[in-house]
Amino acid sequence: MKTPDGARRPAMGAGLAAIVLWGALAALSVSAGPVPPFQMVAMTFAVGSAIGIIRALARGVGWRGLIGWPARLWLLGIGGLFGYHALYFAALQLAPPAEANLVNYLWPLLIVLLSAPLAGERLGWSHLVGAGLGFAGVVALALGRGVSFTGAYALGYTLALGCAFAWSLYSVLSRRFGETPTDAIASFCGASAILSLGCHLLFERTVWPASGAAWLAVLALGLGPAGAAFYLWDFAVKRGDIRALGALSYATPILSTLLLILCGLAEPTGALVLAALLVTAGAVLASRDLWRRGGDAGSVSPDASPVARARRR
Repeated sequence: MKTPDGARRPAMGAGLAAIVLWGALAALSVSAGPVPPFQMVAMTFAVGSAIGIIRALARGVGWRGLIGWPARLWLLGIGGLFGYHALYFAALQLAPPAEANLVNYLWPLLIVLLSAPLAGERLGWSHLVGAGLGFAGVVALALGRGVSFTGAYALGYTLALGCAFAWSLYSVLSRRFGETPTDAIASFCGASAILSLGCHLLFERTVWPASGAAWLAVLALGLGPAGAAFYLWDFAVKRGDIRALGALSYATPILSTLLLILCGLAEPTGALVLAALLVTAGAVLASRDLWRRGGDAGSVSPDASPVARARRR
């Protein structure tokens, strides 16, 4: 059936809120201090899982309703949340951060490209050009930081590419489980926190936040970028226009850099202005269908997609 008029706008709003929260990730991470990566994920994902569990229990959802998911859904959720972060941290260990991040930020473009074969969406020129402009913006931002790719870091670049595929596949394939409530994210965050704790104990030395402000930054990470953002994103990719969401996601590194500048942790550059213009143009172009005929022109609900119809058969 056709999505009701305006039904996608709340989902797109949720997706934009998730992107804004992820934009705060870098600044909050710096404020939290030198906490080891897997320890940070374990701590923040535990907070993110807790807010989902509390929300579900308050609504009368029992424990069975929080963990009784099929194995393939568990695999998708843990592979997306834990798999992405594990690959990301490994990539940062084996390649320069700027270059690794540039490869990692192929994931919004991959979301757009994969939405056709995996989610049954129709791709138009505006989606492809919009996502391309977004990636060009990230490239401009990276060039402003002096990126330089060399063969010596090939493994790190490969792992960063794995990050991009992990998150894009998680985002697009989540659409196949449109009937699954967002409560499931609490379970996936909890499982990812446990796996991250295991990796921390195996590979890292424990370093606790050094001040009350640092602890507050960790809490804010768990409530926002590593908590609420995942719930918002789940709702967005299941009910929104995933093609436009892919292009909009390129705002994340721009917002992140802007916040670092506002906090006095980075210097403004001309590359940032160019990147912001490219990303904005790409986002407007990719989401133009949302502004036509009440916001749902050319959009098809997850339940009406060819993938969903095939699953019902």
